[in-house]
Amino acid sequence: MTRRVVNWQQTATVRSSDLSWPFWPVVPIYPYGKRRTLCQEVIAGRIWTFDQLQGIFYVVVPIRMTVVRLDAGGLLVYAPVAPTKECLGLLQELIDRHGDVKYVVLPTVSGVEHKVFAAPFARKFPKAQVYVAPHQWSYPLDLPLSWLGFPSKRTHLLPENSNEAPFSDEFDYATLGPISLGLGPFEETVMFHKASRTLLVTDTIVSIPAQPPAILQLDPFPLLFHARDRAPELVEDTPENRRKGWERIALFSFYFRPAALQTLKVGECLRTAIKAADRSAKNYFGLLPWQWREDWRRSFEALRGEGRLFVAPILQRLILNRDAQLTLDWADRVAEWNFERIIPCHLDSPIQASPSDFRQAFEFLSEGTSGSHRLPEEDFGLLQDLDETLSKRGITPPRG
Repeated sequence: MTRRVVNWQQTATVRSSDLSWPFWPVVPIYPYGKRRTLCQEVIAGRIWTFDQLQGIFYVVVPIRMTVVRLDAGGLLVYAPVAPTKECLGLLQELIDRHGDVKYVVLPTVSGVEHKVFAAPFARKFPKAQVYVAPHQWSYPLDLPLSWLGFPSKRTHLLPENSNEAPFSDEFDYATLGPISLGLGPFEETVMFHKASRTLLVTDTIVSIPAQPPAILQLDPFPLLFHARDRAPELVEDTPENRRKGWERIALFSFYFRPAALQTLKVGECLRTAIKAADRSAKNYFGLLPWQWREDWRRSFEALRGEGRLFVAPILQRLILNRDAQLTLDWADRVAEWNFERIIPCHLDSPIQASPSDFRQAFEFLSEGTSGSHRLPEEDFGLLQDLDETLSKRGITPPRG
């Protein structure tokens, strides 16, 4: 397997204008209007990933687009990212060698961080056919796809039967959902590329790398921000501190408020902010309203589990448990494919994994199961409270 960075020097020295993403106010999260893109070749001449960043309060993780060369000629794009000049320039190198973008696939109905890029990306390639997961919806108004910017004459719902898709000779796919969540459903389509034995997934499966992802290393400020133990501390830019910051970012991104985190009272937070060496706006004026317990790394090790596959806690506690049997049936179907690697839209990629590894990740939904795939219950505190509140107020349906 090949895994190399394409045009690292071009990516590292790109002009600021090439990073511009003018539609960032639609989803106003970091890094806002400037987005780096890192292209990696996963399988030589066959599959590439394009990573960008997204996050809140410097809790940043990769968001990933996957490009596959088709045997029939041209390219298929799964889960587009922001079509900045840099991103399109890197993609153009593949187009020059392998043909134009033939298909653009939006595989989710509820992941706004994916949906916001799909229509602008599709409009950059007027010859491409656009396929979206069924049961699309928008909030607060449920608008037609054409009103959301999708090209009306070439945007289609993915057929329920994957044999009816125009790329069925090279891909199989299976859609999980719709799972009712109150405001709108959850739904995700995973795709199996037969020739390379690669499974493309959006949000359902992840794995945490031990080291910070390469896209985060281009600008280490978020890593060093979270490596601090106290607000006044200035941390040196070292591999160890980058890794420390990454581990804490992972805990934040999955649990929001892990058990190893202690929130500070307002007075104490302000007093420590005054002592901060960096009180710039970029550093939130020195404010750091939390501190970590000494044993915080134990929570990270339990979450990562030596790089195992797992389902994100928010999906475990708030979404997939709304229809456990539907999810397990879907996981059984996906596990029938003979894939050997998985490319998710977030965190680590590619992941060497078997169908049984994939199926095992969903065992938390089975009655009476226990074991190493279970995450520590103490870290689910905030998610459990949120689950109970949403159910009690009738915003989300009960578990089923």
